[in-house]
Amino acid sequence: MDTRGIDQMLSELRSVSQAAQNKPVQPEEAAGGVNFADVLNGALKDVSAAQNEAREMAQNFSAGDPNVNLQDVMVNLQKANLSFQQMVQVRNRLVTAYQDIMNMSV
Repeated sequence: MDTRGIDQMLSELRSVSQAAQNKPVQPEEAAGGVNFADVLNGALKDVSAAQNEAREMAQNFSAGDPNVNLQDVMVNLQKANLSFQQMVQVRNRLVTAYQDIMNMSV
């Protein structure tokens, strides 16, 4: 279950509540306490782990391991492929956002 949207909404509600009470908002609280670099690094590790698992399962199937069936190998290979494609799209969006910011006039 993905709760990022709920966490973001709670963070915004807290910051509005603190602003209404004239309390300074801490940057970590306003961002929900999530470090973008840690999230991105975790996602990269997940993609790498999925690819390694799929590769290992494919090698075991090729070696004739009776505990590995073709359906599981194909599903894991597709999962790894989709997660890699998703990460490439995230990277493309980040590069585009960076270029847009760098092209802004100050």
